[in-house]
Amino acid sequence: MTVKNSAPIHVHDVKITDKFWTRYLENVRKEMIPYQWDVLNDRANITIEKERNDETIPSEKSHAIENFKIAAGLKEGHHYGWVFQDSDVYKWLEAVAYSLHHTYDEALKELADEVIDLLELAQEKDGYLNTYFSIEEPERRFKKLAESHELYCAGHYIEAAVAYYETTKNEKALKIACKLADFIDASFGDELGKIKGYDGHEEIELALAKLYQLTNESRYLELSRFFLYERGTDTTFFERQLKEDTGKRPVIEGMTHRPLSYYQAHKPILEQESAEGHAVRLVYLCAAMADVAYLSNDGEMLEACDRLWKSIVSKRMYITGGIGSTVDGEAFTSDYDLPNDTMYCETCASIGLIFFAYNMLKNDANGSYADTLERALYNTVISGMALDGKHFFYVNPLEVNPQNSAKDPGKSHVKVTRPEWFGCACCPPNLARMLTSLNKYIYTIHDDVIYTSLYLTNQTNVVVKDTKISLQHETNYPWDGDIKFRIQPDSPVSFGFAVRIPSWSKTFKLYLNGEEIKEQPTNGYIIIDREWKGNNELVLSLDMNIQVWSANPYVKADLNKIAIQRGPFIYCLEEADNGANLHLIRIPKNEPFSYRFEENLFGGVGIIEANAKKRVVQKEWGNQLYATDLDEEYEERKVTFIPYYCWANRTPGEMLVWVTKE
Repeated sequence: MTVKNSAPIHVHDVKITDKFWTRYLENVRKEMIPYQWDVLNDRANITIEKERNDETIPSEKSHAIENFKIAAGLKEGHHYGWVFQDSDVYKWLEAVAYSLHHTYDEALKELADEVIDLLELAQEKDGYLNTYFSIEEPERRFKKLAESHELYCAGHYIEAAVAYYETTKNEKALKIACKLADFIDASFGDELGKIKGYDGHEEIELALAKLYQLTNESRYLELSRFFLYERGTDTTFFERQLKEDTGKRPVIEGMTHRPLSYYQAHKPILEQESAEGHAVRLVYLCAAMADVAYLSNDGEMLEACDRLWKSIVSKRMYITGGIGSTVDGEAFTSDYDLPNDTMYCETCASIGLIFFAYNMLKNDANGSYADTLERALYNTVISGMALDGKHFFYVNPLEVNPQNSAKDPGKSHVKVTRPEWFGCACCPPNLARMLTSLNKYIYTIHDDVIYTSLYLTNQTNVVVKDTKISLQHETNYPWDGDIKFRIQPDSPVSFGFAVRIPSWSKTFKLYLNGEEIKEQPTNGYIIIDREWKGNNELVLSLDMNIQVWSANPYVKADLNKIAIQRGPFIYCLEEADNGANLHLIRIPKNEPFSYRFEENLFGGVGIIEANAKKRVVQKEWGNQLYATDLDEEYEERKVTFIPYYCWANRTPGEMLVWVTKE
């Protein structure tokens, strides 16, 4: 695998006018950002989800802004909440930055500017910025990196500052970020007197790469490379820090038993061959590796990314784009271990998978990366938020039984309704920044070829060979497979324009100015390389037929079961449409499926119907748990599938993605 000369089109150069996605953008602007601001200031009248895994959340409110006020000396008090709670504010700020690009709001900008002013006051003179350690234990700075999340939080601020500066040109935001990055650079490295280590939760590596791209300061890219290449080289680093910190209480309870693979620190990154440990950490690591490989032309690092990518998508990823098979550590387990009702599939993990896929696309124009990006986006990611923008899933299951969630401790993390907030609130603000930055995932450029990876209505101007090209993209995707491009250069210019043929589209039609193009895709794309002049119309029609999927036979949870897909959406059964005991439903072989669009359901959504059979529980069963010689009886039943992302927006009940086939 080789690193190619490529460039992403900047997020600010694309204007989204798509019907499906503008609803989300407006939801973030009008609902999520104000709502999350109230939560961060403890003004929201909400119930916070307290339990996650086997832990008790120490916070019944956010207190995040209050922590900054205390660190800034504006108030007195103690730090409250998780040690990584600062990152909630930073992700909120990043979402604001992107949202201001879509719809400028002076009042919102003034509010964000006030947050920047507060952060400047909270930052210490040497550049350090972290409310927990500044308030409670300044002597322990960088001394408990396995669990402290100090560099993780720093990374999230740097990412937010880069985004905010790019939108508003706020010099103070960038100055704080550079001062923080300079302090980290002065503290970590191979040189004598510096810390030769890394954070337990990857994130700083991604942020430093972005800061380098904005400032062109090579030290930031080199520091990111240091953190990446140092990880896993000294397997005693966390243990030595723990021994040196003996006698003091843990920063986070219950972390010391985690194996090094949980932190992706069990081997150097170039030697890691399978997706291991905490899923979010892993994809943040991989996203950073892919970006640094792109920026530094590091083919060896890109090869390592490719191995980990294949491990995820070929053996450890759910059909919805979810990752993380177990609640214990929110982690990967082993190949093909993909249980549907005890998995984790954290919203943040699928967001991180999108980051990884996008950075791989920057290196290599291969449609498989865009396929996975699209799969995660249209399924697990937007499933993480209710349609009202005020309720959120941390966990995204593929099978739910409310009684099991209520009474089985091993399934208590699987919720049947989206909570209003979480004590550990990483997912809601992460989702907000993901949705508002959607612009940048649509196109990339490689060697004078414009690649289209996502299909949604938008307008942009692209410069190729010093020539501006007006590009309009019109579609009713994801419900319709017809996509129209209008391509108009200012003057004649030769370049390639590539359209992605998703792996789920078994057939397609492509026309340029009314003339059919009969080429077949290479690596998922068809490239039209020509001299472009005047106004051109390119029309792509994708195959939107309903598809029936089976899982690899090694996936025990899905043996003899099928999943339904149309376009980018995975579909599911819900009790609201099909009654209880969904596991009794059987789909006959070769049964046809029908599709129709329901304007009045979930704000407009496509549903799928099929004739099925549902097993009758005969009265002979009575109170018997087991029996012999009882025939199975079935009744005819029409079943209704809805897009997976829509589930749990009505009456709480059962849900099922993988349905037994007859």
